[in-house]
Amino acid sequence: MEDGKLEAKLEKDYAPIVDVQLPEAEKLAKAGKLTEAVEQLLVLEKQTRVGADLASNSRILIGIVSLCFQARDWKALNENIVVLSKKHGILKQAVTKMVQESMAYIEKTPDASTKLELIETLRTVTEGKIFVEVERARLTRTLSKIKEGEGKTVEAADILQELQVETFGSMDKREKTDFILEQMRLCLLKKDYTRTQIISRKIGIKFFKDVANHDLKLRYYDLMIQYAVHEGLSLNVCKYYREVYDTPSVQADEAKRTEALKNVIFFIVLAPYDNEQSDLIHRIYEDPNLAKSILFKEFTKCFITDELMRWPKIEEIYGALLRESYVFNAATEDGAKRWKELHKRVIEHNIRVISKYYTRIGMKRLTALLDLPSNETEEFLSNLVVNKTIYAKIDRPAGIITFVARKDPNAILNEWSTNINSLLELIVKTTHLITKEEMVHDITKVI
Repeated sequence: MEDGKLEAKLEKDYAPIVDVQLPEAEKLAKAGKLTEAVEQLLVLEKQTRVGADLASNSRILIGIVSLCFQARDWKALNENIVVLSKKHGILKQAVTKMVQESMAYIEKTPDASTKLELIETLRTVTEGKIFVEVERARLTRTLSKIKEGEGKTVEAADILQELQVETFGSMDKREKTDFILEQMRLCLLKKDYTRTQIISRKIGIKFFKDVANHDLKLRYYDLMIQYAVHEGLSLNVCKYYREVYDTPSVQADEAKRTEALKNVIFFIVLAPYDNEQSDLIHRIYEDPNLAKSILFKEFTKCFITDELMRWPKIEEIYGALLRESYVFNAATEDGAKRWKELHKRVIEHNIRVISKYYTRIGMKRLTALLDLPSNETEEFLSNLVVNKTIYAKIDRPAGIITFVARKDPNAILNEWSTNINSLLELIVKTTHLITKEEMVHDITKVI
């Protein structure tokens, strides 16, 4: 439980006395008698504190730190901040105002060492106090920026991680989100990708629906893209770029919109095939803005059409276009790696297409269609079978691949039974219709 009073009943109004003594203390300080001025105000501070005069107590606390600042006596400023924050029965709101006033002096310090000393003093007096948790968070962020500026990225990240701002009830949600984004950024700089993912879950996506928060939304997804790219989660990268693409400010800027849409396409084709990937690429293909870029639309169509793609032709037609992007930049290791991944996705697409048109195929014919040696063809085929993307069975001695799964005997019997039932029902219905027609014909003859 914190010492002090959050709200107390005013016992006596010391405003008239403060109005007289504050100017007197200022005169003493200007005359070089800072210690005397502070001691005079400390006596009055105790009276206002005991009398629960919050307004007067706040004025005195601010007055004391202000006198120290005006005298440029940084040592006295730090000492008085500590002393005033430890008084018995402190008025919390008054201390909060004193801390806020002192924070304004940080950028006015003469050198880096003085600045760090003042920050550490304020962090010390705010530690463990809920009523100044926001001020402590801001001080910690300032200290983190200083450390980052000195090239101490790991230390800067560690300093910022010590605060769990998501639990701060007094901090504005926008500032809280901004603080968490800063934590994510430093974790990425530190290459702590696991912690980045954990921290990202502290932000509720619904917060970004408000247009006023779209600047934070773009920052968030930029960080998430960096994380997902490092982890090789192409489908997630595509989703993040779609969120960026759907942002009104990006839609309004043609260059940004086009760039975002290109990246959406690049990463959806790099994502491993599954139902979600297939559904998403079809929805992307229907985007009206894609029609403005004919080559990109045709490139996307290649992956949703059940036709074979020849890799040499893909390189010839789209190679220069794809290499312009950072995604497939040949000058970078990641770009070269993703180019190989794209080749892999083209081969997998071709195998899926072949499995739809063939029930059996020879290994030589398959390798010719895929433009691959037999050992690589078998490797790709095996991976798709293991991932349950397709069914295939290889007869190595005969060099035959079968794409039709062998049916279970029970399944065959059930299918046969179902077909027999359907046939019998059809016979009964046909017999009924014939009998009906005969009866109608007999009645007609009698008439």
